[in-house]
Amino acid sequence: MYLDKIVQVMKNDYPLFKNLKLYGFYNQLSEDELNYVFSGIFGKPVQRKIQSIYDNHNEIYYEDSYGDWIKIEYDENGNKIYSENFNGYWWKKEYDENGNEIYSVDSNGYWWKKEYDKRGKEIYFEDSDGYIEDYRWKR
Repeated sequence: MYLDKIVQVMKNDYPLFKNLKLYGFYNQLSEDELNYVFSGIFGKPVQRKIQSIYDNHNEIYYEDSYGDWIKIEYDENGNKIYSENFNGYWWKKEYDENGNEIYSVDSNGYWWKKEYDKRGKEIYFEDSDGYIEDYRWKR
């Protein structure tokens, strides 16, 4: 199928909108066909809204008129767990069962981790620069 070939050509070929225009696909496709192509690229049903792509209510991709882009991934609870952009910068995050951010790392090598008490109050922080705040003993 013609649209499946476009999906294969465009798979991970960012910036998506700019390249679709460059390859001559963008103006040839209907809104439904564009959503089909983007769904194939992201591997799940998505909707295009102006310069963004959404899965359900989460913006998973944005591209400006210059072709600069950012891609975002979410966990099953709607927490942002990964992002990358056109410059190659990325970050990853982890959350505890209460939705508190407990770990973050980025492409520059900077990281931090946190701990929380039963009430959700931050009691420990440490980062890759060696900075530590420890309030666990105040419990």
